[in-house]
Amino acid sequence: MDARSELGDFLKSRRAALRPEDVGITPPPNRRRVTGLRREELSMLAGVSITHYTRLEQGRAPNASDGVLESIARTLRLSDDETAHLKDLARPAVASSRPTPPRVAHASASARQLLTAMSDVPALVLDRHNDVLAWNRTGHALLAGHLAPESPDTSATRPNLTRMLFLDEQYQELFTNWNEEAQLGVASLRLVAGRHPHDRCLAELIGQLTMNCDEFASRWARHPVRTCTSGVKHLRHPMVGPMDLSFENLVITGASGQRLIAYTAEPGSPSEAALRLLGSATAPMVEDPTAVRRRHEVQQCMPAVQEICGGPSAQRARHPRTGRDNKHPPGR
Repeated sequence: MDARSELGDFLKSRRAALRPEDVGITPPPNRRRVTGLRREELSMLAGVSITHYTRLEQGRAPNASDGVLESIARTLRLSDDETAHLKDLARPAVASSRPTPPRVAHASASARQLLTAMSDVPALVLDRHNDVLAWNRTGHALLAGHLAPESPDTSATRPNLTRMLFLDEQYQELFTNWNEEAQLGVASLRLVAGRHPHDRCLAELIGQLTMNCDEFASRWARHPVRTCTSGVKHLRHPMVGPMDLSFENLVITGASGQRLIAYTAEPGSPSEAALRLLGSATAPMVEDPTAVRRRHEVQQCMPAVQEICGGPSAQRARHPRTGRDNKHPPGR
């Protein structure tokens, strides 16, 4: 990703989103061709020279200070996430100098144990690219029951939630508010891409989505930026119907860029009942303990039954090919 062009595009998109009236400027009637703020207007409001701002927007001011960037961010009314993104783009050398964690191919053993222990709570482990490294039984049933349970185990079959959001129709149909989910997916990917401008896997993912999905390309061009650590997912599950589930992102300490996402429902709500039903419907078959005990008792009684009925000698098994008595092999 070219941070210089990304910076210019980001600033232009934010200038275009602000009307002069929003910042106290009254433009002359019928004499304005520019949508949003002009460079000169923004530089004046931010207290930055037009020359310096122009160089910044063109990616030719790599040493912009925090003060300058924060003044521009305030003028553009950027959120905290957008301000952090602006700094990453404006100083790509700083972003590039951050230690980029190596891509870990699998979830740790402890993370997998945690997923298993919380089997009644849908949960999965993601990396910073939104690749699914592992999920538990209910997590798989909730989000991707149409995929094989073992699909996260290899890189060739590993699901990516952002890719699925735009290219997997069955996953898309889960969300009753897909437009909001799509916007959030693009915005969070923008934030990660700004932090890791030289991440080849991220660049490949963005390129693939841009080439194969016009909806993604259109949203990506608007430069939304937002982090997402918690919230509510509004789902319509094909097996159990509508659910409103809260989710939390938990950073896995010691695992490079990995996080665990868990989904819960409000106690006593219809969503909790639906989630419980989903867990029951997808639970592995467990044999009735009473039936197991009775079978064990029967097996213990079998020697006595055989003795009463004449013992094994009454009907000795014959070798399927030779027809000889298995109790007395040839040569004995």
